[in-house]
Amino acid sequence: MKQRYINPFTDFGFKKLFGEEAHKGLLIDFLNALLPPKHHIRNLEYTKNEAAGETLFDRKAVFDISCTGENGERFIVELQKAKQNFFKERSVFYSTFPIREQAERGEQWHFSLAAVYCIGILDFVFEEDRHNADYLHFVQLKNQHNAVFYDKLTFIYLEMPKFSKTAAELTSQTDKWLYFIKNVSDLGDIPEPLQAKIFEEAFRTAEIAQFNPAQMKEYETSLKHYRDMQNVINTAVEEAREKAEALGEARGQKRNQLETAQRLREMGLSDEDIMKATGLSAEEITALRAKDS
Repeated sequence: MKQRYINPFTDFGFKKLFGEEAHKGLLIDFLNALLPPKHHIRNLEYTKNEAAGETLFDRKAVFDISCTGENGERFIVELQKAKQNFFKERSVFYSTFPIREQAERGEQWHFSLAAVYCIGILDFVFEEDRHNADYLHFVQLKNQHNAVFYDKLTFIYLEMPKFSKTAAELTSQTDKWLYFIKNVSDLGDIPEPLQAKIFEEAFRTAEIAQFNPAQMKEYETSLKHYRDMQNVINTAVEEAREKAEALGEARGQKRNQLETAQRLREMGLSDEDIMKATGLSAEEITALRAKDS
């Protein structure tokens, strides 16, 4: 493999960087770069990434990473590699599990909840936001005056394709993490803005040469799956583009036929002659006459 560092958009790469106990400092620093200061964390505990429904018939949820902060804050971190029409809805659904699991039995519980954060690292752009340059979306429940109604449920979406800053343009810790996630698999040496202790650890963790044979095999399988999926997506996009172009050409041809037929009618030619000259059907010629009458 020619790459020096793993691709974080693979399942293996994402879990290697942010889902291992030995390197949880990476996840803590990444989360703190996104969180408001009042919810910054010093430590966290990984929790099971599968949440069951209340009954056997309820739908369960499987998270990429699930963890709890030192003050009880819940974090769900999801890597989404392909566009999903209802990803926002899925985020809302996922948020209900860490909310409900805080419920305490008995009459003494007063519904006091710890903060819940759902963070989506997206390798795609929301269709409704494709003309919006913002790559970070910080979403909370607000009232009719646009004031925050409840600040303990937050959705953070990172549209990675929109992030285009160069190493020289990085200023905040958030930008540095986004640059790392998006570009690490294409890097050789560590860029000067990332020459800090936390990112040096991230680069060491991402270095492919230190994997054992089992890890290397798992990463190669994960990388192949990612590339296959990207090829499927790219093929679908190209086919959609070709169909749109073909449809545009067909509509242009039909418009030319109708314009020619109109001119021939004005010259007094019969419907039969117009049909022969333009290739239009008798029904189309009749419709053209009806439109003018």
